[in-house]
Amino acid sequence: MSPFSLFVVYLLIWWVTLFAVLPFGVRGQAEEGDVVKGSEPGAPVESHMKRKVKMTTLVATIIWLIVCGIIWTGALDWDTIAGWLNIEKLANEL
Repeated sequence: MSPFSLFVVYLLIWWVTLFAVLPFGVRGQAEEGDVVKGSEPGAPVESHMKRKVKMTTLVATIIWLIVCGIIWTGALDWDTIAGWLNIEKLANEL
């Protein structure tokens, strides 16, 4: 893989991980009993974004290393994936 491909794969994994991590530990204003007038009761009291970005980076790096290991060792290739999805059978039906 080229360095650019490695970066793109990491970026995609990082963003998906961020959206998975964002809801952890969020408490809404209504849950805390302190709703600011004119705001949404479900709005978070504190977002803890620094902690979530750090956790996202750690988890995404681990996932990225696993994905890179699978790609570099050749444990998973496009032919294997096509076999799981029965691509040849689908192509013949069309």
